[in-house]
Amino acid sequence: MLTIRSPLLRLISSFLLLLLGTTVQAAPQQRNGGNNRNTGNRGDGNTNGNGNAQQGARLSQATDGSTILDATANLNGVPLRFKISAPASQFTVNANVPGGNQNPGSQGQLGINVLLHGDGGQSFFDFPNQAVQGNLMGVVLLAPSENLLWGQRTGPPSGLSREDGAADAQLVNDFIQIVLPQVVAFDQSNVFFTGVSGGSLLLSGFFMPAHLANFPNTGVLLMCGALEPQVDVVNASGFITNSKIHFQSTKGELESLQGAIPASIIAYELLAVGAGLGANQIGQLQTVDNTPNGGHCEFDGAGFVSGIQLISDNFANIMQQGGDGVVQGIETATVLNSVVGNENLQFVNA
Repeated sequence: MLTIRSPLLRLISSFLLLLLGTTVQAAPQQRNGGNNRNTGNRGDGNTNGNGNAQQGARLSQATDGSTILDATANLNGVPLRFKISAPASQFTVNANVPGGNQNPGSQGQLGINVLLHGDGGQSFFDFPNQAVQGNLMGVVLLAPSENLLWGQRTGPPSGLSREDGAADAQLVNDFIQIVLPQVVAFDQSNVFFTGVSGGSLLLSGFFMPAHLANFPNTGVLLMCGALEPQVDVVNASGFITNSKIHFQSTKGELESLQGAIPASIIAYELLAVGAGLGANQIGQLQTVDNTPNGGHCEFDGAGFVSGIQLISDNFANIMQQGGDGVVQGIETATVLNSVVGNENLQFVNA
């Protein structure tokens, strides 16, 4: 069920419905229970600014048997640790991965799915998007922050405030365009993004408005978090008319996000309206679900880590063309509910 949670959101939602000439539909319900999250330990591994893997880099095996390279690049004066899960043959000769024989900068046939972890870095260490899924190789980046917070490089967590958000968004953009092609061959027209909690705040609040037009015709999966744009939107029509955006939350979402997520949904819907899209077009591109009865990121109703893994395992079915949004473990016919009329999510502790 979806309800309007504040007079201001109710007014904006009604305005959107009038603009789009459609009716409100309730999103389906529901699941059960859940708790918990961890933090991980930092490691090392490094590369130089043009992406050459040096002695600190680590190699391991992904769940599908592909190779994981764990290294660090110095970019914009900042050390940025990353992992790439790819068939060994797709790494460049710069990466020093056995079997890697691609020329730096060469186009590959596989795209990438870049994940930004939540506060504390758990999903960097878990690497839930490892392996090749839907012709996308997994990439995960570690926030260059003393407390592993995207958008906040120093100090303890400060809620939704992300004073370094613009700088970190630029770092992500530059990593994909400058460093990554030197390390692995990938289809540079097929770059998707996944955010978890604080990573979703960085993506929706800073990266998407400033840089998503550089990666059109793909999509962004925002798990358990979202902000309305915190910086100027650059070339909105370059991405809002062709990029898939899915907001995935739970009934027991953090109170601090219960207003922020609907506000983000409305903001991106308004961008689509401003670009001339109609209700049906918006509903195909922008979708939302908060069916699960778990807490923050507990999409399986059981736990933080397992919930994130559930959605990550179903990335292709949620985000890519032809996916029907069916997620085994979430009790709903589909998580792909149009944002139109469903902007304001009902939370159990609202």
